[in-house]
Amino acid sequence: MKGVARPMSSVRRVAITGLGAISSLGNSAGQILDSLRTGRISFAASPFDSRVITSPVRDFELGSFTGSFKERRYLNRGAQFAVAAAMSALRGASLRSEEMAETGLFLGAGPNMDVGGEIPEIRQGEIRHDALMALWILRFLPNTAASVISILAGLQGDNFTVTSACSSSLQAIGEAFHKIRDGYLDLALAGGGDSRLTNGAVLAYRKARALYEGGGNPGEASRPFDNGRRGFVPGEGGACLLLEELEHARSRGADILGEVCGFGASLDGYNVTAPDPEGRGGQKALEKALADGGLVPADVEAVSTHGTATLLNDRMEAALLERVYAGAFPRILAFKSWIGHLSTACGAMETALSLICMRNSYLPEIRNLHDPCSPALPFVRKGAACPTSLWAIQNFGFGGQNAVLMVKRYLPEEGTRRNET
Repeated sequence: MKGVARPMSSVRRVAITGLGAISSLGNSAGQILDSLRTGRISFAASPFDSRVITSPVRDFELGSFTGSFKERRYLNRGAQFAVAAAMSALRGASLRSEEMAETGLFLGAGPNMDVGGEIPEIRQGEIRHDALMALWILRFLPNTAASVISILAGLQGDNFTVTSACSSSLQAIGEAFHKIRDGYLDLALAGGGDSRLTNGAVLAYRKARALYEGGGNPGEASRPFDNGRRGFVPGEGGACLLLEELEHARSRGADILGEVCGFGASLDGYNVTAPDPEGRGGQKALEKALADGGLVPADVEAVSTHGTATLLNDRMEAALLERVYAGAFPRILAFKSWIGHLSTACGAMETALSLICMRNSYLPEIRNLHDPCSPALPFVRKGAACPTSLWAIQNFGFGGQNAVLMVKRYLPEEGTRRNET
C-alpha cells in the first residue's frame, strides 16, 4: 500500500530490509565480519604525502555493481561508492517495479574536493575549458549520485540530499526513518558515499590540523580515545540501507535485518570546526533520539561513537558518554579505528557495521587503544562474541552538526505480541 499520512497515535515500526556496503573491510557482510574478526585493514601512506595515512577501498570497480551506463562519467569517486552501495542494497530486496517507483531516496553527500584532479589547469582564475566535458559541473553537484540511482533503479518517491558534514548520511537515514514511521512512505533507500583521499582533500584537512601526520606504521595511526591520539585518518566508501514499514516488509516476506527505532539531530551553535567542549549539542541529539524511540539510557547496550581520534572530539565525546550513561554504561566502540573517517558517509557505514555486528553477536575492539582518555568508560579493548539488542550510532560534524540513530535487533515475537494486544 502506498504510504499515506496517519495520525501519530498509530506510529509505525521501521524495518531494515536491505544493506549495501562498499568498504575497505570488504563489500559484503561476510567479508566485513571476517575482516573485523581477523584484524584485516587497509591503512596505507597517502601517495600525495607519506606523512599522511589513509584507508582506501581496494580494487573497486563500479561496473560490477551497476553494469555499463552512460551517466557514469558524471560521478566522482565518492558518488560512485554511493551508487554501488545503493544498487547492492536493492539487489537482494526483490522489490516489484511498482514498489521501486514508490521508494524514496535519502542520501548524505559532500563536496568534491578533487579540484586539481578534475580541473588540472587553472591559471589566474581562468579554466582551460576545451578539455572539460560538456556537463563537468555534475561531478561537483551533491545530488548527482541521487539522480543516477533514481535512473538506474527507477526510484521516484520522496527524496532529500543532506549536506551536514560528518552527520550527513546518518541524518539522511534518520529523515527516511521519520518519513516511513509517520506514514508518508512505505519504502526508502538511505545512506551515502564519500572519498577524501585526493590531494585537495588531504591538503584541506592538513590545513585544518585535523589529520594524523606522524608517518610510521599505517596500522597504528588511528587511535580513537587514546591519550596518544594525534588526528584522524581519512577513508572512503559507501553504504545504503533499505528501510521499510514493518507490516509492508512482512507482507512480502522480506528478510528483516533489524529496526530503526529513534533519531535525533541538533546544532551546537558554537564554532564552525571545533565541537562545543561541553558536548551540549551532541547530548541534545542523543536525548532526542532516546525520547524519539521511547527509550532511556539504560536500554542502550552498545554505542558506535564518532571517535575520530582528534583531541577535541574524543575529549568532548567521552565526557558526554560519561554524563548521559552514568551508572549504566553501554559497550563503547569506534569503527573509525578500522576504516578511517569517511566524512559525509561515515554515519551510513558505521550503521551498516553496527547492524552486521549486532546480527552476528560480535563486538570488535577499538584498535590502538592502549591508554584510554577515560578510565570510567567500558571501551571494547578486545574483540569478543557478545549478544546485543540496541545500539546508538552517533556522529558530530564540522559546523557543530550532530546526529544520533537508534537501531535494534528485530524480534518477530515482539511484533506478534504487539498485534495481539
